[in-house]
Amino acid sequence: MMRWINVALSAVPASQTPSAGAGHTGNETLIERQRLFGNPSRVQGRLSPDGQWLSWIAPVNEVLNLWVAPADQPDQARALTHEDTRPIRSYFWSPDSRQLLYVNDQGGDENFRLYGVSVSSGEQRLLTPQEGVRVQVLGVSRHVRDCIMVGINDRDPRWHDVYRLNLDSGELSLVLQNEGYGGFLLDEDLNIRLAEQPRADGGEDFFRVNDLTVEAEPFASISFEDSANTGPAGFTRDGRTMYWIDSRGRDTAALTAQDWNSGETRVIAQSPKADITGVMADRDNHEIQAFAVDYLRTEWTAIDPTIGEALAFLDGKLKGDVNVTSRTDDDRRWIVVNDPVTAPAETWLFDRDNRALTSLFVSRPELEGAPLAGMTPLEITSRDGLTLVSYLTLPEGSDAEGFKTPDAPLPMVLLVHGGPWARDSYGSNSYHQWLANRGYAVLSVNYRGSTGLGKSFTAAGDGEWGTTMHDDLIDAVGWAVDQGVADPDRVAIMGGSYGGYATLAGLTMTPQVFACGVDIVGPSNLTTLLESIPPYWEAGRQQMYRRMADPNTEAGREWLKARSPLTHADRIQRPLLIGQGANDPRVKQAESDQIVDAMREKSIPVTYVLFPDEGHGFARPANNIAFNAITEAFLAEALGGRFEPIGEALTPSTVTVPHGAEYTPGLETALGTQG
Repeated sequence: MMRWINVALSAVPASQTPSAGAGHTGNETLIERQRLFGNPSRVQGRLSPDGQWLSWIAPVNEVLNLWVAPADQPDQARALTHEDTRPIRSYFWSPDSRQLLYVNDQGGDENFRLYGVSVSSGEQRLLTPQEGVRVQVLGVSRHVRDCIMVGINDRDPRWHDVYRLNLDSGELSLVLQNEGYGGFLLDEDLNIRLAEQPRADGGEDFFRVNDLTVEAEPFASISFEDSANTGPAGFTRDGRTMYWIDSRGRDTAALTAQDWNSGETRVIAQSPKADITGVMADRDNHEIQAFAVDYLRTEWTAIDPTIGEALAFLDGKLKGDVNVTSRTDDDRRWIVVNDPVTAPAETWLFDRDNRALTSLFVSRPELEGAPLAGMTPLEITSRDGLTLVSYLTLPEGSDAEGFKTPDAPLPMVLLVHGGPWARDSYGSNSYHQWLANRGYAVLSVNYRGSTGLGKSFTAAGDGEWGTTMHDDLIDAVGWAVDQGVADPDRVAIMGGSYGGYATLAGLTMTPQVFACGVDIVGPSNLTTLLESIPPYWEAGRQQMYRRMADPNTEAGREWLKARSPLTHADRIQRPLLIGQGANDPRVKQAESDQIVDAMREKSIPVTYVLFPDEGHGFARPANNIAFNAITEAFLAEALGGRFEPIGEALTPSTVTVPHGAEYTPGLETALGTQG
């Protein structure tokens, strides 16, 4: 299933604080935007497979780049890359520990290309130089040191052909021409073992591949109903067992093992409340050692006793949730990230032999000692009886162990996740911290259609954009009002991608519920949205039609029109702020242009913020900070919370405001000083 989505202390003078908000004195320390949304000091610590090197992402001249240091001398770090515009946001080690590999695009266009940089020489190479195409990394194995497998859609933009990439020479060799397969599963020897083909009914068929020949009959079939949370999860080293995350025959996705020859399947683990969401596998034989379930919080269960002992040790030593992010080939050393929520995340080196933990870095040391809020996991019941797993952050009193009512109802921001086929989870969230620090309660809700909570919960959102999916959000607001959390006259709705759609739906379909809305790259016209999806989403097209509506039918076209906020733009009564990236390939600029034009024609106030060098969301911190500076002033005007003045926040960014600067306090003045 496709996902559309997925950032020194000073107090604000009283004259710049419209209202402190209920339950606040107005004297609490304001956490500056730069500390929350500026570049982190270091993130994504990794160990090289041979254990000789440490790597991470950190700024070089204000742009995130790759750094490396000897594992026993982390203070001897040096920058390996020198990207000067687009930040590097993820990377991985080559199996031979000689290179770091990463993908990047241009201006948010999502035409990702693969780069490699030598650890010893610092030489950087563009490994997939094709213009206007999108690379996929299909297979990386610690047992195959000299190459990896990638997919490239240069021949047909809908389908990725399979190539072998020689890591020494950079040579690309065609392995399999793709004639309509949505994806491939490779084993630990990088042999193609399965090809996935989308079906017209929204389901998927999986075909065995023998000697690069795809068999005629499917090895396994996944119904549309199971497609959102069922798929292969890899092979054991000997290739005889294939793992699945599998909801067939049950509601929540279990971890299963299937014998490759006989087809016999056994269940390894399952939970009645949520899907299996992650696994740890043995570094040699690749048998599953532990699995994770994310209901209210992520919980790991060990199958291998030695892994269980290690996880128990970490849980006893570190405060907050712990995530193992990197393991050496010999499995003697791990990188683990500890997330206390009320303090910035910290990355540790774990020596398993000696049961020793060494702190490597804190990602945002500037937040140490800052008044960070906790997060409370909740279960909210919808009007028709569904359980909505949700997360609440309050300016004071949030607690992972239980809900506490604030002294008086607060202004609240309903922060809606994108996807919609994704989910919110427990953990550090810069937007929760930022908004809570400004005096707002912040509520995130896993509305029906969200994933990870069983296939029936996901399916309950099919065909329900703007109806029961939106009802869930309204019910969550009702819960917050009934519990004394939210002031019903001061509730905002805000989100990106589908969350942006939900914002527009909230202001058009329930125009008196929300005091204002902040839409970030949200679709306004579902017809034009489906007409303009990227060609490389072809494999998921029928699933999207089944989950939304089929534009090739009269009923489908009527559904799309009725559920489009653009159709109801004249109903908007409350202030709206829109943020858009000009290069967004998923929700194109036209989606924001259309509703701004419609509102302008009706003389309905709207502030439209456009970034010419961004795509689906704002990757450059200067742009993200600029938009959030505008958002703060906008929310303060509508809800009465605190804010840090826009000041010079726009100057380092590329922000433009094509329409409505006069509707957000201080924006015209800030634009006048920009550049």
